[in-house]
Amino acid sequence: MSRIGKLPIKIPANVDITCSGPDITVKGKFGILRNTIPDVLGIEQIDGTLIISLKNKTRTSRALHGLYRTLINNMVTGVSEQFQLTLNLQGVGYRASVQDKYIILNLGYSHPVKMLIPEGVSVEVVQNTTINLKACDKEVLGLFASNIRSWRPPEPYKGKGILYKGEIVKRKAGKSGKK
Repeated sequence: MSRIGKLPIKIPANVDITCSGPDITVKGKFGILRNTIPDVLGIEQIDGTLIISLKNKTRTSRALHGLYRTLINNMVTGVSEQFQLTLNLQGVGYRASVQDKYIILNLGYSHPVKMLIPEGVSVEVVQNTTINLKACDKEVLGLFASNIRSWRPPEPYKGKGILYKGEIVKRKAGKSGKK
């Protein structure tokens, strides 16, 4: 059995979990998340904990065991606490702003980059160069952050670009000139 899959999931008091066949719904303070579990896995709810069990022990079912336990745990954490990511814009003239349902990024192109903010994701811009993203769905949050970052990934010579909070860009020396 998977070491991660064996771990029970603690259900907070403000979270409600409903299982109907292979479908699981998690409701909490910050939203509702749904997922479908493969037939090789079973779910038991005992005394405020959720246990994912294996019905048969094939190689693929053991691989899915840990994966779906982590996915369900992320759903429970997301609806009770929310996930947060912070992006920093580093570069001269790089700034961001939020207008209606769009985030507008000025990243040194001849035009501003306008991106639609996905449903369920909240965006806050601090001092024009720090973007705080919050969502209950970890997958949607990570995908949106990587889409923003794909416009200007950090480059190793000047260190400019869009960086995750705490990320360190390993710098290169560049040209040394004529000898």
